[in-house]
Amino acid sequence: MTRKLTSPFLILIITMVFINCKKQNTADALSLQNANKYSDEYYANLRAYKKSDHQVFYGWFAAYGNKEGVIADYKQSASFGEHIAGLPDSLDFCSLWAGIPSLRHDDSLSTYNPIAYTEMRRAMEVRGIKMVIPEIIRIQKYNGRFELSDQGLKDYANYLLGMVRNNDLDGLDLDYEPNNGQFVDWLSGNNLTKFVQILGDSVGPKSAHPDKYLIVDYYTDAIPSAIEPYINYLVNQSYTQGTTTTSASFLQGRYNSVSWLPTRKFIVTENLGDWWATGGSPFTEANGNTLTKEGTQMYSLEGMARWNPTQGKKAGWGGFYFDRDYNTSPPYRNVRRTIQIVNPAVR
Repeated sequence: MTRKLTSPFLILIITMVFINCKKQNTADALSLQNANKYSDEYYANLRAYKKSDHQVFYGWFAAYGNKEGVIADYKQSASFGEHIAGLPDSLDFCSLWAGIPSLRHDDSLSTYNPIAYTEMRRAMEVRGIKMVIPEIIRIQKYNGRFELSDQGLKDYANYLLGMVRNNDLDGLDLDYEPNNGQFVDWLSGNNLTKFVQILGDSVGPKSAHPDKYLIVDYYTDAIPSAIEPYINYLVNQSYTQGTTTTSASFLQGRYNSVSWLPTRKFIVTENLGDWWATGGSPFTEANGNTLTKEGTQMYSLEGMARWNPTQGKKAGWGGFYFDRDYNTSPPYRNVRRTIQIVNPAVR
């Protein structure tokens, strides 16, 4: 890019650290370090960048949620690593893995958390971060709540759409993992296609609300090609599982299995929850390179950022439990570094 400093693309400083406080344990009242403050022009240019044609960073975030078994009205933490306010400005998509924070006690589709709610709204409205709600879509897990029929698919779709409407979110993240180890859920194959088409009337590129996103994420289960027109992105859980290395050829294989999908809709993601300390596992590029430009070992989050299918440019990359990257120095070092590599700020 060769624009002047006044361009919306340039004022976005992707490498800015939104916070630099570290996690602390305290029995005192919640006391957060004040976040950095930037001008209205900075945020206007940030939002313009988010709307521009660029590869996106997509992540699942859960650090704002109470730990399992903890009974409390809502989580209050002194660490910005456990706050939506602490997310990097340059983040594009945040999948709310800990649930939807709300100001209401009486909403069965969300969880009372006024701190997280206020921070979420600001992240959406001021910083342009897209907030989507993830759902592991298994209709049989509801034990008869929804029929195993076309009507049941419609009822389930309305349930999910209610989450988006009632909480004014940016869309849905359908976590497609139909095989639970005992049986393959009824909502799979052709039924998945029907389900996505039903949802596609209300969210996604073919809907009456194309500003609302319809996203499918998956691991290795077969994806029916008929869903393609109705989704914005297909996110592959390209996790380094049970191995110590990964490669461009591995990612290429994941894309080849869904090559009916335009590359501009394909996102690859790493399990940063397990690999936050290094930013992934050792990575080998298609040409055999294993090093960063600084001559150090390249790890998979950076490898995924740099990789593109041979068929064209991908939509983006990201991480599961990327919030654990906050524990690096500086906070979110790997997330911010890879965003800078793919979408460098022009100085």
